[in-house]
Parts: sequence; structure tokens; C-alpha cells
Amino acid sequence: MSQLAPSSDFKSALDSSPEANTEDEKTEEDLLRPKNYLWLTIISCFCPAYPINIVALVFSVMSLHSYNEGDFEGARRLGRNAKWVAIASIIIGLLIISITCAVHFTKRM
Repeated sequence: MSQLAPSSDFKSALDSSPEANTEDEKTEEDLLRPKNYLWLTIISCFCPAYPINIVALVFSVMSLHSYNEGDFEGARRLGRNAKWVAIASIIIGLLIISITCAVHFTKRM
């Protein structure tokens, strides 16, 4: 049995394969879509901190729009802002609900 030694033609064929060039050539389609946290901002709209909820929703929609325009870094930044504002909105809403319940159920009649 004879084994063939790897030739330069064989090696160059492997180097030009699509798997070998994935690190060097990244196109817009290859980049991952940044998260815009639209689902989180919609959920935060059910909490009673309305001005903050609207800001989170606007950041999320702006992130989606920036991605569609081709600004990937701006979409990532706006998505991160939407996430943190939505989390703050949910926390503030839960605090408002808990304070309202505490005041309502502890007052004397």
C-alpha cells in the first residue's frame, strides 16, 4: 500500500475552501444581529412606570432601525440601552406596585 504525500495543489485546495476563509472575510450577512430587546420593552410597558417604559420602547425601535440602516455598532449600543432602561422600568414598576399594596392594606378604617 502506498500513501500519497500531500502536494501543494491539495493544500491550496483546502486553503481556498469556504471554511478556511470565514475568519478573514466577514460580510454583513455573517455578522450576528444585535439584540434589540423588543420583547423585554413590551413586557415593561405593563408596569406602572410609564415615561420610562416609553423611553425603553423608543430605544428598542431605534436599535432595530439602526440595524436595518447598516449601523451595527449603533444598533448594539441602543439595544443595550433599551435593555437597561427596561430593567429599570420593571424594577420601578414593581416598587410602585409593592408600595401601593403596602399602603392600601395597612391603613386603618
